[in-house]
Amino acid sequence: MLRYLLLATALATPLATPAFAQDWPRTLPHEGGELTLTAPPQRIVSTSPSLTGILLAMDVPLLASTAATRTPLTDENGFFTQWADVAVSRDVAVLYPNLTFDIEALMIAAPDLIIGASTGADSIVSYLPDLQAMDMPVFVLNYSNHSWQDLARQIGAATGHEAGAEAAIARFDTEMAAIRAQLPAGGGRVTVVGYNLGGSYSIGRTESPQARVVEALGFDILPLPEALRPQVSRSSDFDFISHEYLSAAIEGETVFLFGADQSGVAAFMADPVLANLPAVQAGRVYALGLSSFRVDYYSGLQMAHLVADALTQ
Repeated sequence: MLRYLLLATALATPLATPAFAQDWPRTLPHEGGELTLTAPPQRIVSTSPSLTGILLAMDVPLLASTAATRTPLTDENGFFTQWADVAVSRDVAVLYPNLTFDIEALMIAAPDLIIGASTGADSIVSYLPDLQAMDMPVFVLNYSNHSWQDLARQIGAATGHEAGAEAAIARFDTEMAAIRAQLPAGGGRVTVVGYNLGGSYSIGRTESPQARVVEALGFDILPLPEALRPQVSRSSDFDFISHEYLSAAIEGETVFLFGADQSGVAAFMADPVLANLPAVQAGRVYALGLSSFRVDYYSGLQMAHLVADALTQ
């Protein structure tokens, strides 16, 4: 009941109307088909916490967002910590909690645009037929194979906030450049590693979002050695291998652990299989933060600041 009251309150609050391009209506292809919008949406909801940070960075009129299950990665609302304060300051309501799809909550919110994901735990693909049958305007994005910048531009086209997308990207680039300027020149060769994440081990590919952030700070990313390619069990942004091959897979003088904090660094450093790695022997193993599992405007900058803090102490 409280959730619905919050949504009702949010609906009663006028949202700021920015200056928009005049080329409406727009027909937009997306992961769920095609969507036609007659005017710039003013009551947007996100059913994907993985996309909410991008919406906030663009400053679109965001009414509510689905919340994740409360963990150390979230605040008390289930909002990811990297953008939770921004969401709360803008009175973004919880659409529904625990990633538990709730069509009634969407009906109460009465959005003029639903931003959803086609992949991951927050995917709404299986609910699309019902939503489209009710004429709910749904715009579905795939965050598994696009950078946050690409997604921002797609959202910009759907919302009329193209300028907001470009402004967020420019702010990100400016801050990244400022952080890089704090670091010693010639960052050296590094490997981005997923260490014991749900029992899995992986090496970041050069095109992974995490690797791109690290590379933007002046480091050379070393991917999985080609000789180990036959040992890969699956590939996405990371190449997954068994623990026994991890030492041979890490060629960088420095290791960055994604999805990890200092406890992850301690576990990596204490792993006897990795004891002879140059990065371990030199103590050059650093965490990219728990929020680095999904890179958006906010988590990307958090990653960069963590790297700078670790290397300039």
